[in-house]
Amino acid sequence: MLKLFSFRGLPWSLSNGGQEKVQLTAVEVESLRSELADLEEREAQLKAQLENIDEILRSARLSGYLYIRTRWAALPGESPPIDDTEVDDWVPRFVVLQGACLFLYLVCTDLSPQDSTLLSDIIEVDQLPSFKREDDEMRYAFYILTRHGLRYECSSSSKIQVDSWLSALKSDCKLESDTATPNGSIDM
Repeated sequence: MLKLFSFRGLPWSLSNGGQEKVQLTAVEVESLRSELADLEEREAQLKAQLENIDEILRSARLSGYLYIRTRWAALPGESPPIDDTEVDDWVPRFVVLQGACLFLYLVCTDLSPQDSTLLSDIIEVDQLPSFKREDDEMRYAFYILTRHGLRYECSSSSKIQVDSWLSALKSDCKLESDTATPNGSIDM
């Protein structure tokens, strides 16, 4: 049983009340030093990830996991995109609304985002029809359309979360509603 808890078969002995000396070869000592150095490096990486997450969450206006899929708008002269509502290509992403950007991370512990979009590039944010997944879980959805034709479709099982994202994005992107200016023109 003791061999299960030993470092790579080091000769541990518990006779004589644990007072017996353990003799290690130079190779074993170097191996232990190498393992300790690797563990210290891994600890430093995990601390950096934790500090990064902490900084992101402290400065973020809104953050959380959403299921996302991306689509491209049809170019002028192209046929409209095929109806792919039956395709289940939703992937979970950690989304952060921070400053003038929307960041998409694979997981919340990533040090750098997989993708980002400037809020100034967002031209439309609106709700999508809710839908049921194969497991009969109701999903509430919305989309974000950029001036470059990229459309992020986002969903969550929480209507409150979707409403929070819609409200924050419409407010931050100044897409709340069309308002009349004093001279009578319409701002978009």
